[in-house]
Amino acid sequence: MAYELTGKVKLVQDSQTFASGFTKREVVVTVEDGKYPQDINLEFLQDKVSLLDNVSEGQEIKVSFDIRGREYNGRYFNNLVGWKIEGDDAAAPAPAAAADDRPPIPDDSEAPGEFDDDIPF
Repeated sequence: MAYELTGKVKLVQDSQTFASGFTKREVVVTVEDGKYPQDINLEFLQDKVSLLDNVSEGQEIKVSFDIRGREYNGRYFNNLVGWKIEGDDAAAPAPAAAADDRPPIPDDSEAPGEFDDDIPF
């Protein structure tokens, strides 16, 4: 199931490549939600990492993403996995992906390292 959000780019992280060859890059988008804006972290995986090359801080974008969830040691985790970005008219938009061109979801054997159970929330 696909979702979309529109907001202003707050932060674009550097790409991370793990020993397994798994690559990801994250972006934080501030979404106006009444009195309390929300900073939403989205990740782009494998070949979709390049979609963030033309995105800059302060740019207004629309991101299409999927919600992925999994269980690890009795705890449940969710990830927002982006697969398409549309930029505003003031900046050059990032290349768009076709709706059926979503990245494959990695299985646990491709996930980076061990997970830290000391999550601050």
